Amino acid sequence: MKKPEVKTITLKVSDNTKEKMKEYFEEKKRLKTPPYAVFQADEEDTVVTLYESGKAVFQGISADIDANIWKETEKHLNPNKKLEFKEAGSKDNKKKTTINQKVYYSNSIGSDETGTGDYFGPIVVTAAYVTKENIPFLEKLGVKDSKKMTDEHIIKIIPEIKKKIPYASMILTNENYNKNHKENMNLNTMKAVLHNKVLLSLTEKYNDYDYIVVDQFAEPYIYYRYLKNIPKVQRNITFLTKAEDQCLAVACGAIISRYILIQEFDKLSKELGISIPKGAGENVDKIGAQLVKKYGAQLLNKIAKTNFKNTEKIKELAK
Repeated sequence: MKKPEVKTITLKVSDNTKEKMKEYFEEKKRLKTPPYAVFQADEEDTVVTLYESGKAVFQGISADIDANIWKETEKHLNPNKKLEFKEAGSKDNKKKTTINQKVYYSNSIGSDETGTGDYFGPIVVTAAYVTKENIPFLEKLGVKDSKKMTDEHIIKIIPEIKKKIPYASMILTNENYNKNHKENMNLNTMKAVLHNKVLLSLTEKYNDYDYIVVDQFAEPYIYYRYLKNIPKVQRNITFLTKAEDQCLAVACGAIISRYILIQEFDKLSKELGISIPKGAGENVDKIGAQLVKKYGAQLLNKIAKTNFKNTEKIKELAK
């Protein structure tokens, strides 16, 4: 089985973002620091190195998640500055993902998640079932990696997808996320449990599939280890990196998950009477502080992932 891809992402940060990073990673620093680096630190499955020049390098299976959090911070703190953000092996480096044609042109069930890097809003996981006959239909709609699609495009095509493509979704509320985290269940375990549930839901209804595909976030043996206490586990999964490009079932799962997340953010914004931002940047802290002042800090347990560093900053700002 192919090992998960270790991504390398580079982000050039300004001095104000550097200070935020130094503060955040203070307790996560490694003892040894590479030459010309301010620090090197561990953030779950990502190694983060910040250089004196302002270059921040994120390396690991989940490097994209961590890099995007600091990308949003840089954008918020320095809105008029051109963003320098590059992933090794991305289009910028003129390298493309090799598509497994057998997987792409098959009957497949695939799953993907969203919301893991957002302080507010739930985590959503969706599995979708795509037959060979539905591939031209999805290609015509412009279905691809959801990160390359705008919210407007997703909202426009989602009614057609939901009408034709069978799917199963699960929402992990932040109340349950926080409860699980307090019980020492890490994020990847939560994700594995959710993926397992939606995949079982579809494979019990549809058995004419060639592949079950998951966008890989852990090595297969570790994924199954996360599920060691689960009585029924979906097996025979094909784990692929950049699976949204390689399997339209995964792409549909990601798109439906993102649409549900958009709806959840809209619902939360209406309930609280204020626009709730995605991500985990400084704008999130400002809105969070306003909400704490109005409703009290206990609200965060319901609407936010309280283990994020944002919680400390929000409580400080709300004083």
